[in-house]
Amino acid sequence: MTPLLLMFGFPIHIAIGTDLMYAGIAKSTGVFVHAKKGNVNWKIMGVMALGSLPSSLLTIWALSHYTASADYHHLLTSGLGFMLVITAVVIVFRKQLASSTEKTPAQKKRSLIYIFLAGLVLGSLVTLTSVGAGALGTALLMILFPYMSARNIVGTDLAHAVPLTLVAGLGHILLGNVDYSLLLALLTGSVPAIYFGTFVANYVPNKVLQPILATALMGFGVKYLFF
Repeated sequence: MTPLLLMFGFPIHIAIGTDLMYAGIAKSTGVFVHAKKGNVNWKIMGVMALGSLPSSLLTIWALSHYTASADYHHLLTSGLGFMLVITAVVIVFRKQLASSTEKTPAQKKRSLIYIFLAGLVLGSLVTLTSVGAGALGTALLMILFPYMSARNIVGTDLAHAVPLTLVAGLGHILLGNVDYSLLLALLTGSVPAIYFGTFVANYVPNKVLQPILATALMGFGVKYLFF
């Protein structure tokens, strides 16, 4: 979403802030559905959020010390490029990241520590770029908790992404980085777009969609990272 908004001429701080609020609101319904079906591991989600939410707030606090949004445009642009490239790599190698290996209780405990530390990094990066709460969160869960089913990974990642994007989005509101007219337009347009996307996805195989998405993200990432 953020690269598309940049293509339409929105400033990077507005694109990131508005996209974060949009993501938090749009994904909320999905969390309710997954929670109702028992697809959310609240313990893992809580440990991850324990790292990411304070990290997000700390990042907002750091950005608030700049006198103007233009002062941190370069930081946002470089961070966005980095996260887009990483996300593209994760999409391409998603299957290789998955594993069915069982873990011992001691290994599971260490995994909780690792997901907390990963949350610290992810919270800051998502707040700076609006990218990674979904794809990178999923990849981290797949690596650290390979015994979890696919639906539990998706549900848990979504349950974590919503509060993270909402906290980061509210922080960007305080920074003046959210365009409310744009946010309303995105939310209004997303309803028919979801139905259309679902319809198309039924006819286009995943092996076709993933390379297209990864290529687009990689292209945007290289552009914002190096140019």
